[in-house]
Amino acid sequence: MKALVLEELKQPLQLRERPDPAPGPGEVVVTLEAASLNRRDYWITEGLYPGIRTPVVLGSDGAGVVSATGDGVDSELAGKEVLVNPSKSWGEDPAAQGADFEVLGMPSDGTFATHLVTTPGQLLSIPGHLSMREAAALPIAALTAWRAVFTKGKLRAGQKILITGIGGGVALFCAQLAIASGAEVYLTSSSEEKMDRVKEMGARGGANYREDGWAKEFRDRHGQVQLIVDGAGGKDYARLLDIALPAGRLVSYGSTAGAPERLDLFRIFWKQLRIIGSTMGTADEMAALLEFITTHQLHPVIDSVYPLADGNAALDCMKNHGQFGKLVLDCGEA
Repeated sequence: MKALVLEELKQPLQLRERPDPAPGPGEVVVTLEAASLNRRDYWITEGLYPGIRTPVVLGSDGAGVVSATGDGVDSELAGKEVLVNPSKSWGEDPAAQGADFEVLGMPSDGTFATHLVTTPGQLLSIPGHLSMREAAALPIAALTAWRAVFTKGKLRAGQKILITGIGGGVALFCAQLAIASGAEVYLTSSSEEKMDRVKEMGARGGANYREDGWAKEFRDRHGQVQLIVDGAGGKDYARLLDIALPAGRLVSYGSTAGAPERLDLFRIFWKQLRIIGSTMGTADEMAALLEFITTHQLHPVIDSVYPLADGNAALDCMKNHGQFGKLVLDCGEA
């Protein structure tokens, strides 16, 4: 097999030959056809993630075909096209992950490879209308979006939602899911082109957060919203409090722009705001997500596809925030 291996932090991934894996008892081997990148992969290469160990094969999202089954596994799984659920050992409480929770691709070897050893419990059927590449684009970003928008954000049809930083994988999935649910969807971005593309998908409008006074302009034009979903944090986070309606919800799933410079606690308690953290999701949420995607015949937005051997070029694209949608690796082109 071939795999993209992180051997040193802040150094390019290395394409290595490894022995073809064999499944142990209760395990399967998936011959991967596609994998997709997440911001998590980039943070790991930069050393900005807890518990990093090397060498390791990065990659959390993948889809392929079960090519071997171990003892105790139903042999009828062999040949089945599957999606890999990267969320492992969530725990008993659906409200928050437990101490044993981990995500595929760190510390265990992930999907930037031609083969993956995993367990049947991590495999899901691929929605029939999706290609293998589209399926590989789903897991982390779409599951994170589902939990943020519906489980934690409790979005309902007809409500107004603001999604910040449109263009990345999670934000785009938030927009697609919210539009399909019948919500009024609004956006922020530094790119007018990216916002225009999501408006074509059904969003109502947005604001360029690089412009002075963008939050006031947003309120004047679009009013306030019941739900804000944010993955950035940073200096603009405090402005989101002005955009939220009284009793509004602000769900945070990331902090790519760093910590907020300040938070006005008076506005938080006087407006009865709820600030909610969210990350990843449970197996039940993944099942609900796939059912919703099937019902609404949604397709992930894929920016570009790279051969496995060009994984570093894909990481560079992510580093520079150049993508609109998911970056996918073709694991059959190593």
